Amino acid sequence: MDIVRRNNVSVTGNPNGRTVVLAHGFGCDQNMWRMTVPALAEKYQVVLFDYVGSGRSEPSAFSERRYASLVGYARDVVEVCETLGLRDAAFVGHSVSAMIGVLAADMAPKSIGALVMVAPSPRYIDDDNYRGGFSSEDIDELLASLESNYLGWSAAMAPIIMGNADRPEFGEELKNSFCATDPVMARVFARTTFLSDSRDDLKSVAVPTLVLECTQDVIAPREVGAFVHERIPGSTLVTLDATGHCPHLSAPEATNEAILEFLAVQR
Repeated sequence: MDIVRRNNVSVTGNPNGRTVVLAHGFGCDQNMWRMTVPALAEKYQVVLFDYVGSGRSEPSAFSERRYASLVGYARDVVEVCETLGLRDAAFVGHSVSAMIGVLAADMAPKSIGALVMVAPSPRYIDDDNYRGGFSSEDIDELLASLESNYLGWSAAMAPIIMGNADRPEFGEELKNSFCATDPVMARVFARTTFLSDSRDDLKSVAVPTLVLECTQDVIAPREVGAFVHERIPGSTLVTLDATGHCPHLSAPEATNEAILEFLAVQR
């Protein structure tokens, strides 16, 4: 299948600049980056795409077996990079996409030369000496609710994930994005996301890395940002003056500034 059509790939910005790949998180699509693209496009070439099962990707390409693991989503990233002939691209991944980027960079080191991890979490479930933010029971209940009533789950969870209760339009947008996703495909991505454990993968990161966390984030608390930063030697940790799990929407100026400053010092 044509990869560009499969993943609804679009390319914009400066064709002579370094390429920056923007990767959305669970329940979202590339439109979530609309406030970041203009900030990058003057200097950088920007690649946007939708994971299979999200946005305007090709539904017929969906495979429950492939996407039952984050490796399947990382293969999407690698195939997009290979199709476009990318070299030394900077990969900006939101939420679970930060970990997908870690896997993709390991699989295709010539294609990806830097990582920006926006509100990352290598494991959502608490473990011995590790706080992911959720107990096993929490995640079981979350997935059961999602699988029994996806639209109801979306309406209830989107405002919590987004935070910023004083700006309900952001929560409404995230809810609409969730609701636009096919429930069957969303269930697979949700299970893959919330049951994942990518902590051991962090040690493989060998490229310059920026970790962006928010001051308050119910999905990825600050202990998680500190953990990721500690496990990736040489990484940079920036705490944004932002709340919620989607700072590229709720605090785009601060998010864009941090990304641009990081990219400016890369080769």
